Amino acid sequence: MIEMDAAEFELLVTDELDRLPDDMIDGLDNVVFVVEDRPEDGSLDLLGLYDGFALTERDRYGQGELPDRIIVYREPHLHVCEDLSGLRDEIHTTLVHEIAHFYGIDDDRLHELGWA
Repeated sequence: MIEMDAAEFELLVTDELDRLPDDMIDGLDNVVFVVEDRPEDGSLDLLGLYDGFALTERDRYGQGELPDRIIVYREPHLHVCEDLSGLRDEIHTTLVHEIAHFYGIDDDRLHELGWA
């Protein structure tokens, strides 16, 4: 387990977002990235969550909609990672996984692709 405060963890998430390919990020519409300590149930099992409507499900999506959220959970990441390199990798994987949900890619397909 790694010890890291919220501000330092958020900087890592921002850094990993900056490393993602432009074509993955450019298509994100009305999405915000949020770092939270833990999921609402307090568990350490969930690393991230896409909270919104996938691009494939947006039939009447327009102005005035609240933004979708991609949430990265700090404490579960710190719990499963043993070093900074592993933490960076896990954050990267979590971001790709949750962004894929925005594009309508489900968990089964993500498993096939090695991102789950």
